[in-house]
Amino acid sequence: MTTTTANPVLRVAPAFPAEAAAHFRSRLAFHTDVSDVAAPLAADGDTGFVLVDSRSTESWDQGHVPGAVHLPTALIPEQAEQLLDKSVPVVTYCWGPGCDGATRAALALAELGYQVKEMLGGFEYWVREGFAYDTWQGREQRDRDPLTGPVDGGDCGC
Repeated sequence: MTTTTANPVLRVAPAFPAEAAAHFRSRLAFHTDVSDVAAPLAADGDTGFVLVDSRSTESWDQGHVPGAVHLPTALIPEQAEQLLDKSVPVVTYCWGPGCDGATRAALALAELGYQVKEMLGGFEYWVREGFAYDTWQGREQRDRDPLTGPVDGGDCGC
């Protein structure tokens, strides 16, 4: 007698293709990634969005994405309208994938009427992917982590 173990991947059947397409399209409406944010910022033109760092002042000083607006989540209700234009989409970020700060900031902004996306990976992946960042002491940059993309800086093909 043999015992079979259910395949954990298929324990719940995959969604039908149309449902899967709707789900993944929806996810892209709410999220973007570090590389996709970096590309228009590097082009030095109108990005079509404003990038918001929702962390504390101490975190901002430690390092932040160049060109980002500093707006800690707790201050969004009282300061968003002075710093942001509701006609321009907002992209939020916080520390990294282990932090819900960007999600909380995105929620607060959406509740105020802003179109908003969350930058997956946050500041952690900005640095790990080798993009320059600003600190209170000036601009810094680290080598790309080979676990985040090609070490030669080429396109990952995503």
